[in-house]
Order: sequence, then C-alpha cells, then structure tokens
Amino acid sequence: MKELVLARHAHARSNELDVVSSLPPGEGLSETGAAQARRLGAELAGTTIDLGVATAFERASGTLALALEGRATPLLTVPALGEIGFGAFEGGPLEAYRAWAWSTPPDGPCPGGGETRVDVAVRLAGALEGLLERPEERILAVSHALPVRYVLDAAVGVTPTARIRPVEHAVPHHLDAAAVSRAAQALRSWALAPRFADG
Repeated sequence: MKELVLARHAHARSNELDVVSSLPPGEGLSETGAAQARRLGAELAGTTIDLGVATAFERASGTLALALEGRATPLLTVPALGEIGFGAFEGGPLEAYRAWAWSTPPDGPCPGGGETRVDVAVRLAGALEGLLERPEERILAVSHALPVRYVLDAAVGVTPTARIRPVEHAVPHHLDAAAVSRAAQALRSWALAPRFADG
C-alpha cells in the first residue's frame, strides 16, 4: 500500500440516540449519514481506490458501499479497525462511558469485559501493519471515531488522550505509507508504557 484514505463512518442511527454500540453489526446509517456517505464518494470521485476496507459494523460497511457506489472496487472486512469494546456500557448513554473513560488510566480494565485503550492501540497497530503489506496502492478504510483519532494523532507524533478530539463523520484523511508506518510504530511504543497526554 502506498496511500491510506481513512474516514470515520457516516452518521448512524446509534449516533442519533447518543448511545454506545460496539457489538457488530450494530445500527446502520441514518438519513443524514447516507447523504454524508454519498458526499464522501463525490469527494473521492477523481481518486482511484484499489481496495475498500470496512469494519464488521453496518455503519462502516454502509458508508463504504455508498462512497464506492458505481465502482467495481474489491471490498474487505478488517475487524481490527473496529470500534472499541464498551463492555458493561454497551447500549447505554455515551455520556456514562465518557465519564468512566476520562477518569481511568489507559490500561484500566473496562467493566464488563470491554477493551482498554491500550488493547485498541495494539490491535490498530496490527491492522495498519497488515494494510501496509497489501499489494493495492490506494486503500479507502472506513473505521470509527476513536480508532481514526488514534491513527491520525499517532501519525504526527501525538500520543492518545483520555478525551479524544472529535472526528467528523465521513471526511477523508489521506496518509501515505510512511505516515501509516509511523502511526503503527507509535501506537505500539505507547502501549508499552501507556500514559494519556492529557492525564
């Protein structure tokens, strides 16, 4: 791979309710989200996409399908790019998870068997390394807010924060292979001695 076009999924029905959803397939796109996904496709209309990648969530695969509508692009599911596991917070208000996450260290166990932020960093690094090994030159990957923020920040040397900066729905971020490699290495390094930058 020479370039990764990374995007958060478009607006989903679970976003309308402001609840957490980490069990695939989850809710699909809202009407707003469908329009956002098509706008993503229009924005990339002049860009060759050799492979489309989504997570196992309907909100990600639905975004990818609409963004690549009319193209014969091969598709691939990469679960390791998926949403963080919310454990006992699953299906509840996002506000409750945030209150826990903002006051818990990155390696703190998530109640109910959810993932730690360190777990996510390690699996994201593995997913990025897998994409780098693929023969396709340009890959469009649709993921989720926390994974996208971790990758974008790590690519420029910014370590994870407890309170992640917002990631817009269905906005493409272009990363060359060197940036993706930096992100993978940075996430693995951070996971060895994790500490939030805003902690």
